[in-house]
Amino acid sequence: MTHIPIPRSARGLAVELSGQTVQDDRVHVLQAREIHAINAALAAGRPLLVRGEPGVGKSQLARAAAKALGRAFVKHVIDSHTESRDLMWSFDAVKRLAEAQLAGALRDDLVKARADLAVCRFLQPGPMWWAFNWASAEAQATLAEAACPSQPDGGDWRQGCVLLLDEIDKAEAEVPNGLLEVLGAREFTPIGHDRPVRAEDTPPLVIITTNEERVLPDAFLRRCLVLHLSLPEEEKALIAFLIARGRAHFPQANAALLRKAAEMLHADRASAIQQHIRPYPGQAEYLDLLRAVLGMAPTLRDQKKMLSVIRDYTLRKQVDALTHP
Repeated sequence: MTHIPIPRSARGLAVELSGQTVQDDRVHVLQAREIHAINAALAAGRPLLVRGEPGVGKSQLARAAAKALGRAFVKHVIDSHTESRDLMWSFDAVKRLAEAQLAGALRDDLVKARADLAVCRFLQPGPMWWAFNWASAEAQATLAEAACPSQPDGGDWRQGCVLLLDEIDKAEAEVPNGLLEVLGAREFTPIGHDRPVRAEDTPPLVIITTNEERVLPDAFLRRCLVLHLSLPEEEKALIAFLIARGRAHFPQANAALLRKAAEMLHADRASAIQQHIRPYPGQAEYLDLLRAVLGMAPTLRDQKKMLSVIRDYTLRKQVDALTHP
């Protein structure tokens, strides 16, 4: 599929995901503006940078996009130790050294030892390799005895790939700049290979998230389409938004319970914002509150009572927030 159809309903497009993960991962609601951003990135051939506070669904958006498009999904979480090369391949030098020592101890035939210690046998394809050319990455993974990215949502790499690079703000500036170079060239040459890995005819949809912990290079921002995700600021709109999300995730929940939990979150979020107590409680905390209450109390009466009990553990995570009603 080359694009995601825009839903006619104002409620958005509810994308059902595999139940192999936690409960809140089983559905994600894509709003029309989010789908427009995804489709624009596909049409422009640019990465989509998704900004917003933690817990608004940035990472989940990428997985939902892959499911809606019928594409394979590859995820890579970036940290402070990530280098741009890690996005393309990783070389297991420790394993190669161990096998070299073993070959020496066993006094293997020199020709056989050289073949066994070839660099390509210890080269694992990185997320960009899978996104660019799945068949090539799969062949390399077989050679290196590495696993292929699992597809619990049934994505088909022949339809293309959605690549999620999560929390790019954790990395040094070299990583986003190196990423741009590879995306621009649409190819790279792994160590030990004579031929480059080239992008297939269907370019990958690259979705990148940031929690704004570090300023991203201007050159990187100019090459991306940018989607800002945020919760509604006005009380009525926020409560309605949360209730809709709660209904999508927990269709069995009573409407009064969904509203009460949403009102609690609004109150605690407003207090946290006023006092600059981060992280502000948001959608993720709202769903956690509902999940805990529904799992602990069988009746609506007990569930409403349990909301006040569980509230401190989900909506008031900072010590200062606990002093407020």
